Amino acid sequence: MSTHMSSGMEHHPDILALREHAERVTSTTAGQGTEALAICAGLFLAISPWVVGFSGFTGLTVSNLVLGIAYAVLMAGYGSAFGRTHARAWACVAIGAWTVIAPWAVNGGAHVRRTILTNVITGGVMTCLALAAVGMAFAGMTARHSR
Repeated sequence: MSTHMSSGMEHHPDILALREHAERVTSTTAGQGTEALAICAGLFLAISPWVVGFSGFTGLTVSNLVLGIAYAVLMAGYGSAFGRTHARAWACVAIGAWTVIAPWAVNGGAHVRRTILTNVITGGVMTCLALAAVGMAFAGMTARHSR
């Protein structure tokens, strides 16, 4: 009985329509551009302590390194498997928001202009890219439901 139900769900019209929409989104210039920019933003965050010169702040260095790599990996799935990975964008929104507040939360009283500027700008870009990915997923679903 469970075999029949699972094979029936594989061919359900809504599932097929969602997969088709996911394929269309990832094949657009906007979808591919969002993915590429997001990977670059995540990798920049990961190396920013050494590029910008604040690797002396160990807590922020570790935070940027780990979260930058996590963001890049989470956002990297869009080009190949958007239909299965678009929900990861919400985690990337949280990573971007944390990146913005990290200089104050992690460094405590040690505020250096370059740490703040780097994290606020990079975190803002990361949040916008993740929200764009979420928006691409919802745009197709709301258009399909309004018909």
